[in-house]
Amino acid sequence: MAGKRALGRGFGWLWAAYGASTLGTWLAFDAFPLVAILALHAGPAQVSALAAAGLAVGAAVALPLGPWVEFRRKRPVMVAMDLVRFAALLTVPIAYALGLLGFGQLLAVSVVVAACDITFKAAAGACLKSLVRPEDLLVANGRFESTTWTASVLGPPLGGVAIGVLGPVTTVLANAVSFLLSAWGIRAIGGQEPRPVRTGAPRMRAGDLLEGWRYILAHRTLRPLFFNTVLNNGLVMATAPVLAALMLGDLGFAPWEYGLAFGIACLGGLLGSRLAGPLATRFGQHPVMVASGTLRACWSVGLAFVRPGVTGLVLVIAVEFALIACSGVFNPVYATYRLARTEDDRVARTLSAWSVTSSATIAAMTAVWGLLAAAAGPRTAIAVAGLLLLATPLLLPWRDDDRTAPHERDLATEPA
Repeated sequence: MAGKRALGRGFGWLWAAYGASTLGTWLAFDAFPLVAILALHAGPAQVSALAAAGLAVGAAVALPLGPWVEFRRKRPVMVAMDLVRFAALLTVPIAYALGLLGFGQLLAVSVVVAACDITFKAAAGACLKSLVRPEDLLVANGRFESTTWTASVLGPPLGGVAIGVLGPVTTVLANAVSFLLSAWGIRAIGGQEPRPVRTGAPRMRAGDLLEGWRYILAHRTLRPLFFNTVLNNGLVMATAPVLAALMLGDLGFAPWEYGLAFGIACLGGLLGSRLAGPLATRFGQHPVMVASGTLRACWSVGLAFVRPGVTGLVLVIAVEFALIACSGVFNPVYATYRLARTEDDRVARTLSAWSVTSSATIAAMTAVWGLLAAAAGPRTAIAVAGLLLLATPLLLPWRDDDRTAPHERDLATEPA
């Protein structure tokens, strides 16, 4: 089908809500570490603790919310998570203006936001699956992916300017407002959302907390995909602060050069997300997912060889561009593949378990790679992560369970 595919009014509002919150999040990229450094004069140890503890404790807080979300209407849950994030983030500029902002408050807010992020994503996956037809899921996920990478290109530079002109908590306020706009967009979807029918016990039991993991680990194709994505994301994210320390410290790159390198590289994500739909239409979702999932693991080891000057900057841009472009193809195809193979009454619990594990793994690996970089040097830490990434394609689902996705032959031909 040529041209833009209409996915309906409901999806249009969901996409608008996603766009608002995503832009706000990228405007506030690294806002809490910056606030901690600029306003509270925090040191590296405190900044690292803020990043790791927020993810880890947020994941723990979100753990019981997955089963709770499963049997509730998803849109009210999403609106509630947006409003909680708005209220929590709003306390930061208020406390800063009153001279009361402290490190403990930043940590508490980061935990609340992380828990709400996980819960929102779990509900949003189920909401998306109910709003669009199965054959349109890849188009919808491709549009979300394009939006993410567009915001990642525009948001950090604009946020940096805003912080420089208006102060360190400006982007935190903008992020808070973005969640308010997101809540309004989700409310505007309209229509009657049926209440999910609870299966099994009438009340949530302790065993329900593990249902998402049980479902994933018992599934022939979701299980390897789960281990692949969790390990890949953990290794990539764990080396980000190490690379920043190497470039901005040892190699003497200016902050604007560091920002420029990653701003240009993020254009690769936009390109990849536009190619995901046509590639999946031509070759099939499963082959494209396996190929892009393999290719995205091949680049990071090159970052261990970065040198000062223009040559080093070009190397970082090239490696990150290739990595992000492959991820831009992989992410919407993998998200669609995962939704297509998850039963409707398991979506929220499955996505919640996936997100909780990913957040906890990133937090743990970030701490471990910080220690490794301190002990053996940043290049060694980056090289070790890059070599481990080369092994992650072995965890991809190389054999497809095509019994659960008969609609894939009807994929749209348009780019996302």
